Amino acid sequence: MKDSVAEEHLYLGFSHQYRDSIFPLHTSISLFLLSYCDCKLFKIFLVPTGENVDDQIVTKNLLGDLEVHFISRSQLPVVAQSCCLPAVVVKDGKFCRAGLSVVLRHIIQKTYEADPSKKDVLELLGFKKTCLKACAEFERKLGEPVRVHNDDKIRRQKLQQQKTGAKAAVQLGEEATEEGKPVEMHEHPLPSLELSIAFSKLLVQEVSDAVNREAPHIRRTKTSDLPLLDHVFAEGLYFTLADMVLLPCIHQFLVFSKKQGKNLANLPLISNWYQRVQKVPGVKKAAGKCNMELLQLPELMSAPEEELQDVSSVPDELEEENEDSHFIGGPRPTMTKLTENGIEAKFSPHPCPNWTLDWTNLPSAVSPGEGKMSRDRALRKQQQLNNLVAAVTKLAKPGDVIVDFCSGGGHVGIVLAHMMPSCQVVLIENKELSLIRAKDRSDELGLNNIWFIQANLDYFNGTFNIGVALHACGVATDMVIEHCIKARAAFVISPCCYGFIQNTMKFKYPRSHQFKEILSYKEHMILCRFADQTAVQLPPERRLIGKQCMGLVDLDRAWAAEAHNYSVQVISMEPESCSPKNNMFVGVPI
Repeated sequence: MKDSVAEEHLYLGFSHQYRDSIFPLHTSISLFLLSYCDCKLFKIFLVPTGENVDDQIVTKNLLGDLEVHFISRSQLPVVAQSCCLPAVVVKDGKFCRAGLSVVLRHIIQKTYEADPSKKDVLELLGFKKTCLKACAEFERKLGEPVRVHNDDKIRRQKLQQQKTGAKAAVQLGEEATEEGKPVEMHEHPLPSLELSIAFSKLLVQEVSDAVNREAPHIRRTKTSDLPLLDHVFAEGLYFTLADMVLLPCIHQFLVFSKKQGKNLANLPLISNWYQRVQKVPGVKKAAGKCNMELLQLPELMSAPEEELQDVSSVPDELEEENEDSHFIGGPRPTMTKLTENGIEAKFSPHPCPNWTLDWTNLPSAVSPGEGKMSRDRALRKQQQLNNLVAAVTKLAKPGDVIVDFCSGGGHVGIVLAHMMPSCQVVLIENKELSLIRAKDRSDELGLNNIWFIQANLDYFNGTFNIGVALHACGVATDMVIEHCIKARAAFVISPCCYGFIQNTMKFKYPRSHQFKEILSYKEHMILCRFADQTAVQLPPERRLIGKQCMGLVDLDRAWAAEAHNYSVQVISMEPESCSPKNNMFVGVPI
């Protein structure tokens, strides 16, 4: 056990404590999950933003039986210094997992690997083991219908329960009328089916036969006529990691609101959820270990209807945006509109069209063919890498830090690390298995100039000289460009999945002021939609239009970057047959 404890170090931020919580809240959330899982597999470090010794001493009273150590940020492993906390670093210091969702999922997986009997802990990851969603409007989220695996069957069970309950209520009324007694009508004469299913899973019990059996007329009911399912927990019927994350946050919100004398009657669904989560086995015990004094709020369990807000209503601006995203028509009118204003897709000459890697003399672990891809696909991947590696090699200097964003299995990063041993290469990827494969290939090659970070792009805040990404999907391309601009780094990026481009909290389209003056969001989405129509099986004329749309979308991105004092070229990879998405940016700060 001692070896496993020392193998992975968990680093948590610490700004201050208030009552029964440690801030920032992601630290309280991480500690709460560790207590719930009864996990002692990590060596835990708190990284203060200041050096207040008194706070450090007091904080230890909130940690239960978890042992923690205090270190300064400068004492973090180098790979973790480039990331937002929380972070987990493997003992050799090359592999880092950063960001709240990645770290929490890792804690759960390590707990289950160490003790496979803890199936209830593994269930926190949800049906597909990828759970962790958050909603900015939690009260509204809880009021929305639930979509879960096999929900058609559950909805039929709910219909049967409703009919059984209604029949029982009528029979009760008839009996009471005959006896001359007053009738007390209850809205839910039977326990909620959703609650029965949710808690039977938590307690590892089978749902009763009465719930599982369906009458013939229930089986014949159309799906559209079935009742919708209600939320029991954050993501639907089942208690998941999302509830673990939200509980410390909602708890702090309720504590603060109660102290301020706020009227919380317009949050009945959150209040019900907060009380319901406390009934989950292990939650109160975990809260007790963290000195989290969970509130009992019976006054919030019911509220006058006139005080309740309509949580199902959608803000007008969201409705307008959704309407705007559904468009009809082809790209020609939009392209003509741009042409009339002097804007056409332009591609710069390839900076090094004849340069290629000598794949036959490279170690096998460098080649993308080492994966499960076919020979033809491996050849095309090699051709794509020829383009990116050539452009990066032309820009790189000894000592440069090169970041391979959205690295996948490390096809780009491993080639760069092997070809440029004087540079430090960092691979950033959110999918754990892909990054582990890349780490295995790197170990086989004996590379010492490569780091691996499992995280969303937003959790990387390190400095670097060149950013590279092969087929960054949709908005991910714009996120990579933004990271490079903030770091004043050059970039070499091949975009992909233009149809996934859409307005977000961070990015609005079109990107450049030149395009914004001419095109609406809807017209830009038309270009994005048809930019994806470049597959080889499509008619040549449609592929040509698709290529032109790709060029226009990327020209808009290039001009947006040039507004930040960059020189950007949009280039076609050589040969163009290497990929239907064969555009490539090369951007250099001026």
